[in-house]
Amino acid sequence: MPDVRIASAQGKWILITTVLGSSMALLDSTVVNVALPRIGADLDASLSALQWTINAYMLTLAGLILLGGSLGDQYGRRKIFVIGVVWFAAASLMCGLAPTDAVLIGARALQGIGGALLTPGSLALIQASFHPDDRARAVGLWSGFGGIGAAVGPFLGGWLVDGPGWRWVFLLNVPLALLCVPVALRHVPESADGRAHGRFDILGAVLAALALGLVTFALIEAGTTSLLAVAGVAAGVAFVYVEKRRQDPMLPLDIFASRQFTALNIVTLCVYGAFGGYFFLTALQLQVVAGYSALAAGTALLPTTALMLLFSARSGALADRIGPRIPLTVGPLLCATAMLLMLRVGEHANYLTDVLPAVLVQGVGMVTLVAPLTASVLASVDTARAGIASGINNAAARAASLIAVAALPLLAGMGPEAYRSPSAFDAAFDRAMPICAGVLVVGSVLAFAMVRRPAPGCVRPECRTHGNVTSPPIEAKGG
Repeated sequence: MPDVRIASAQGKWILITTVLGSSMALLDSTVVNVALPRIGADLDASLSALQWTINAYMLTLAGLILLGGSLGDQYGRRKIFVIGVVWFAAASLMCGLAPTDAVLIGARALQGIGGALLTPGSLALIQASFHPDDRARAVGLWSGFGGIGAAVGPFLGGWLVDGPGWRWVFLLNVPLALLCVPVALRHVPESADGRAHGRFDILGAVLAALALGLVTFALIEAGTTSLLAVAGVAAGVAFVYVEKRRQDPMLPLDIFASRQFTALNIVTLCVYGAFGGYFFLTALQLQVVAGYSALAAGTALLPTTALMLLFSARSGALADRIGPRIPLTVGPLLCATAMLLMLRVGEHANYLTDVLPAVLVQGVGMVTLVAPLTASVLASVDTARAGIASGINNAAARAASLIAVAALPLLAGMGPEAYRSPSAFDAAFDRAMPICAGVLVVGSVLAFAMVRRPAPGCVRPECRTHGNVTSPPIEAKGG
C-alpha cells in the first residue's frame, strides 16, 4: 500500500514534480492559440498550416493517450512519466527553433506523443504514491495548481508573444523539464501495476491515429482529398474490427454496453467539439478583427478559466445532490448563448460591453457542465473500469476538438488566407459561432433525453477542481 504522507518532504516533492509535468502539457493547450497570428505572419503560413499547428499535437495526443497510461502501468509510472517529460521538452525545443511551418507541424506531432506519456502519468503517480488518507487532498492540490497554471497560461503566452516572441511559448517548456526530471528521479517512488501483462494494443493505437489523421487531412485540405476521407473511415472501421477481436484492446468496446456511458460520451463529443472550434477561432478573432494584442487576447478569456477554478467543485457537489441531467442540459445551452454573444465582437470591440458578457456566460456554462460530466462518466461504469472510462472520455474530448478545428473553417467558408483579412475573417467567424452553438444545443437535447441519475455508491472523481478548458481531467486507475 502506498504510504507517502502529504505533509512529508517527499510528499511535497511528488506534488511539485507532478504539477510541473502536467503544467507543461496544460500550458501548451491553452497558450498556442494566442500565438497563432504571429506564427502565421513569421512563417508565412496559411490558415490550414495554423490548423495543423493545433491538430498535429491533438492527433497524436488523442490517439496515444490510452496507450500511454498502459505503458506506465506495465513499465513503471515514474519511468514513463520522465520519458514523456524529456520527449515533450525535446519536441518543444524543435517547435521553438522551427524554421518553417512544416517543421513546426512535425514537432507539434512529436509533442503530442510526449503529452500522451506524461499526462496520464502525472495523476497516476499521485494515486500510486500517497497514503489513501491523503490521496484526495493531494489530488485536490494537484488539480488546483493545474487550474492556476491554466489561468496564468493565456496571460503568460500573450506576454511572451508580444515580448520575446512566439517561439518562447514552446521554449519555456525546456527549463520546466530541467526542473522536473531531477526531482522526479530523486524523490518520486517507482510504481507499477502488478496485474499488467505486457500486451499492448499497438495496432489499435495506430489505426485510431490513422483514422483521425486521414479524416482531419481531408477536412483541412478540402477539395482534392475525398479518397483520404474514405480511407479515414475505412481505418476507423478497421479499428472497431480489431478492438472487437483483441483479448486486451486499447478501447474495450463492451464498456459502451452502458447506455449512460455511451450517452455521456456523445454529449462530450458535442460539447468539446464546440469548445475546440470556439477557442481556436476566438483567439484569432480578437487579434485579427478586434485588433487586440496577443496579451490582451489571452487575458480576455481569463474569466472563463477563473470561474471554472473557483466554482467547479461546488458545481460537482450540486450535481451530486440533484443529479447530472439538469446541469448537462443547462450548461451547454449557456455556452451556446455565449457563442452567440460573441457575434458582437467585431472591429474595435469594447471589452466590457462586447467581450466580457460572452466570456462570463461561457464560464458559467462550463462551470455548470464540466464537473458533472466528469463525475457522471465515472459513475456510469463499474469501479474497476473508472480509469479506462476517464481515459476514453478524455480522448473523445480531444478527438472532438481535433475534428472541430479541422471542419469548422471549412463549414464557415474560410479561405487559406482568411486570417490575413479582417473583413473576411469576421464574416466567416459570424458563420462559425452559430454552428458551434447549434452543436451545443444538440448536446443539451441529448443530455436531457438520455442522461439519468447514477446509482447510489458509484465512483466519484477525486479531480474536483477543473481549470482545463480544452478537455476533461483524467482520473487515474489508482495504486
